[in-house]
Amino acid sequence: MAIAIPTLHDGPVTLRPIRLRDDKVLERSLMENRSWLRTWEATSPYAPMSFDTRSSIRSLLAHSRAGSGLPFLVEYDGRLAGQLNVSSITWGSLSSATIGYWVAQEFAGKSITPTTVALATDYCFGQLGLHRMEICIRPENGPSLRVVEKLGFRYEGLRRRFIHINGDWRDHFCFALVAEEVRQGVLNRWHAGAVSPDAARVTPSDLAAAAHPLAVTDR
Repeated sequence: MAIAIPTLHDGPVTLRPIRLRDDKVLERSLMENRSWLRTWEATSPYAPMSFDTRSSIRSLLAHSRAGSGLPFLVEYDGRLAGQLNVSSITWGSLSSATIGYWVAQEFAGKSITPTTVALATDYCFGQLGLHRMEICIRPENGPSLRVVEKLGFRYEGLRRRFIHINGDWRDHFCFALVAEEVRQGVLNRWHAGAVSPDAARVTPSDLAAAAHPLAVTDR
């Protein structure tokens, strides 16, 4: 089931469908922000990092045609500011998806990421009929942790060595929302100042555990 990728707006922030002709400008932004993004970049334990941006876009669009993803570019006042992907879309009895994103360093601090996450989540709940949206964040990633705090994503637990990031398997904190929690919309709830300050709070035990990543030993 192919999914139509919408264009979504809030003030100067726009989420729009990614296109093949975006490859050059996207590659330039990724290279210019290499030091800013490297720490948080997903990598593969089986192959070196590739900057074949055109192939990456083709893959994202293929997932959209298969009904398993929504690939967006993020724009601020019409300028490329980053990327947001709704991935791992599962239909039927689970009806869930995962959100991942990055924003260029020059656009940090403009509330772009919480705005785009809220727009995408509201679309997935309200238009696609999904039930659960998840974001997984490295414990060291303070800016992303502030995004889920602002939007009231609920903390669900620590996932050990969960995603391969920057060359190794990294622990992640998991946050989620289900549709019933935000009937008024994620964006509206945030703008209204109605987000619980405690929803995204990580438990002390998980904070302590994340401070000591699992050691890898030879067997």
